[in-house]
Amino acid sequence: MNSSKTPSSSPEASSPESSENGVEGGRRRATINDIARLAGVSKKTVSRVINQSPFVRDETRERIEAVIAEWGYAPDPQARGLAFRRSFLIGMIYDNPNPQYVVNMQLGLLDGMRGSGFELVVHPCNRASPTFLQDVRSFVERQKLFGVVLPPSVSEDERVAKLLNEIGCSYIRIASVELDKPEHMIVGHDRMGAAAAAQHIVGLGHKRIAFISGPESFRSSHERRGGFEDGLAESGLKLTENDIVQGAYTFESGVACGDVLLARTPRPTAIFCGNDEMAAGVLQSARKAGLSVPQDVSVVGFDDFQIAQAVWPPLTTVHTPTREIGKMAAEKLIGVERREPRDMTKTEPSLVVRESSGPVPV
Repeated sequence: MNSSKTPSSSPEASSPESSENGVEGGRRRATINDIARLAGVSKKTVSRVINQSPFVRDETRERIEAVIAEWGYAPDPQARGLAFRRSFLIGMIYDNPNPQYVVNMQLGLLDGMRGSGFELVVHPCNRASPTFLQDVRSFVERQKLFGVVLPPSVSEDERVAKLLNEIGCSYIRIASVELDKPEHMIVGHDRMGAAAAAQHIVGLGHKRIAFISGPESFRSSHERRGGFEDGLAESGLKLTENDIVQGAYTFESGVACGDVLLARTPRPTAIFCGNDEMAAGVLQSARKAGLSVPQDVSVVGFDDFQIAQAVWPPLTTVHTPTREIGKMAAEKLIGVERREPRDMTKTEPSLVVRESSGPVPV
């Protein structure tokens, strides 16, 4: 169709249909054919604009986008999948006990997908289930996914990466260390953040220091412990096995571990927790024991999720840009379609000092 053709007045002008065929509020839902006719271009040109192709003149792109905005047109992912012989769905497969991590990651993925025409489908799972791999495969094949984002701890499971390679599904793994080829990885460097937490605690004068780790099945648990030990070693300090209690990255486990540590004689003057949920649990445990934070015991967390500022006192913690990482993951995965180069993507945590940490009690 010639791009100089005068647009028709409305989608209804050529093909009015009943409400059973998509009329909303008296106006039929616009189709890609309607948008093409109204903008005076071909359907293929509209498709190029929707898919953000660079091969469309700016003037034409602006005209098409104006018509799309006016009529509230949105492509149907299933219809697009049929046309392109694949879906425009991105899956997030996760097994994580921290609900705020899951929410922040989803928000980040949606940020990265905004305007791309892709939609998000989430799949909670249990890595310990005997049908775990079968369930993952079924999810990917049933949804005909364009690609998958794998947060920890699913990202740390080599069996999942192998499965996705076998069935030809693109994926991005998010982890605290490099586990795959650069094009498949976003690395968070948890070890660096934990070392910064140790240096902060030691700098406040603490020597009786305890650590609450996350689950053994999470690589982040080992990286955060390793980084914390590295940071202590710089000042000649060392954790003993008696200084370490294993939690589960949950508030409840933080309370339980806090009860154990704060009942010891002598009790630690500072506790570093593998995530904020457990640190919040330690604050609860300290209140139960009649202790003040940070006057009697300092508490430091990891992640800097919303809970870190919702508790009292607000948590000193290691900030990890989870939402930003989700955005990066979506953009990197979508870049597969556009054949964009995908190097190793890395982020760095940073220490955020708030009221839950203070000088060692005199």
